[in-house]
Amino acid sequence: MQPTLSVITIVYNNVKDIERTMLSVLNQSYPHIEYIIIDGASTDGTKKIIDQYRDQLAQYISEKDNGIYDAMNKGLSLATGDYLLFMNSGDEIYSTDTVKEVFAAAPGADIYYGETEMYDEGWHSLGQRRHEAPETFNWKSFKHGMSISHQAIYVKRSLAGPYDLQYQYSADIDWIIRVAKKASSIINTHTYVAKYLTGGISKQKHIESLKERFRIFSKYYGLLPNLFNHLAIAFNLARFYVKHRRTND
Repeated sequence: MQPTLSVITIVYNNVKDIERTMLSVLNQSYPHIEYIIIDGASTDGTKKIIDQYRDQLAQYISEKDNGIYDAMNKGLSLATGDYLLFMNSGDEIYSTDTVKEVFAAAPGADIYYGETEMYDEGWHSLGQRRHEAPETFNWKSFKHGMSISHQAIYVKRSLAGPYDLQYQYSADIDWIIRVAKKASSIINTHTYVAKYLTGGISKQKHIESLKERFRIFSKYYGLLPNLFNHLAIAFNLARFYVKHRRTND
């Protein structure tokens, strides 16, 4: 029996991108998808676009919330599928066959993950994320950076608790680590599964986001190991930019 996937889209005043995101979900060839949209009481025409597809949605809420992770928790509370995927406004499921290919990779895994392609605001491809998805993944894999994007991970719903609202910018990292600690079967699909629009809240509030990530990583990996890991992250980042600059010269 094929599992049901609950896809949750969080949106607020994003009339420019919401339809593109929705169509990437609604046009999937995989038949067992429960689509949930949580809108934060948009005022820019976003709701009019969502209303055009209302009959294809399993759940739709439009009301004020206390931030993105509060909205995500609302989506979690409504989800009834076997698996969860967050595909927030501006991002896309990679292709029309992606969900089918993900579940075909192996039956009954706790987590499926794949690679992400980055896009700028004009929806021009920027290529693969700097952090490539690791060949194998577990709860310790984030110690050198967030190697899997939130849009590229399918999680068994029975393992997923709510987002910790003490974190305003990086609660998704804490959430994925908690889920991964519970998981016994994690499958790399070895394919691109998501398209990610750069410039989200974690980028807009970059310093605050980095501080939260440091707190989260210290909680799970220990303060001293986290300090050493961040030195490695800084070294790898510098090496990446030097290599990238040479390639462009």
